[in-house]
Amino acid sequence: MSASDNTPQVDAAAHATPTFTLLRALSVVSAICGLIIVGSYLLTLDRAKDNRRLASERAVIKVLPDAKSVKPWLALANGDVVPAGEGDPPTGAVRFYAAYDANGHLDGVAAEGAAKGYADTVRVMFGYRKACQCIVGFGVVSMRETPGIGDKIITDKDFLANFKALDVKLTEDLAGLANEVKVVKHGTKAQGWQIDAISGSTVTSRAVGKGINDAAQILLPRLVPKIDRLEKQ
Repeated sequence: MSASDNTPQVDAAAHATPTFTLLRALSVVSAICGLIIVGSYLLTLDRAKDNRRLASERAVIKVLPDAKSVKPWLALANGDVVPAGEGDPPTGAVRFYAAYDANGHLDGVAAEGAAKGYADTVRVMFGYRKACQCIVGFGVVSMRETPGIGDKIITDKDFLANFKALDVKLTEDLAGLANEVKVVKHGTKAQGWQIDAISGSTVTSRAVGKGINDAAQILLPRLVPKIDRLEKQ
C-alpha cells in the first residue's frame, strides 16, 4: 500500500482521539454557554435599567422628601442644561435630577458626589434648593466603610444636621462656590459651609465633604443660571 493510501487512515485515527473529542465537546458547550449569557443579558437589560432608575429616584426622594416625581437632566460642559437621554452622557456632562412636588413645581435638585474614603470610594447623593442656595439633604448611594465607624455618616444625628442648610452659594460671577465646602474637626464648625466631622470617622467624613464640594463646584455654576428652565417643565 502506498503512502498516499495511508493518509486518510492516519487523519481518521487522529480525529478519533479522546483529546480531539474532548476539545470538540468543550467548544460546543462554550458556544451554548455564550448564547445563554448573551440571551440572558439582553432579556434582563431593560429590567436592570428600570431597577437603576428606581434606585436613583428613591435616593433623590430621600434627600428631597417632598418630591413626588423625578426627572433626569444633564448639565453639559458648554453650560447648557438638557433632558437626559438613554445611554452614557456626553464627555464632561454632569447628570442630576430635578425633583417636583405634587403640583408639578420644582422642589429642588439632586446630584451625586464621590470621593475616596477609608476603604473605598464613598458615593453620596445631595439635595439642593435655589431659595436658600444650600444643600438640604444627604444620603449614601454606596460605600464599603468599616461597620460601626465609617457608616456613622448615615446614623449620626449631629453629622446629618450639617446638611439641613449647608451653604453652597456661588460667587457673584457664578463661576464657582463662594466658599469651598470643608470638613472641620468635630465641635469646631463656625461657618455655614463647614461640615462638623464625626469623631473617630474623620476620613469618611472628609470623603463626604470632598465629594459634595467637587460635584457642586462643577454642577452649580452650570445649573443655577438655567434653573428657571427646570421650573417651567
